[in-house]
Amino acid sequence: MILFESSIIKLDYNPATDILDVSYPDLHAYFLAEIKHTINNMVDVIKNYDVKKLILDATKTVIAVSDNESREIAVHLAAGLMNTRMQKVARVQSSSASVEAVTLNNIRYIRESGILPFQTQSFISKADAIAWITIAGK
Repeated sequence: MILFESSIIKLDYNPATDILDVSYPDLHAYFLAEIKHTINNMVDVIKNYDVKKLILDATKTVIAVSDNESREIAVHLAAGLMNTRMQKVARVQSSSASVEAVTLNNIRYIRESGILPFQTQSFISKADAIAWITIAGK
């Protein structure tokens, strides 16, 4: 069921599995303020539906901003998710080596900041992400 949809993002929720499936948005400098606003909306939806499992699909994501701007968006997302009851976030990797390099640096920075109270892991395929995220108690 679609919980929220905009030109930037679509939140597709499966209540049977409690998994919210989201395609990570493209990052363009002219979109950053709207992306932050959209992340705020996503966090509100996660709170309202008490979602505990999130799949972020970055397979088609384009990053056309500086490393610092990309990090700012990633930190904004992580900080927002901290205020929910999120338990697991599975990320489906991009096929772009440059997108993955930026993302891995962002994830490392966020982990070192200690702001991730939930489990997170990256996967090459969505099937692997779903398999991991549906394992109970891990």
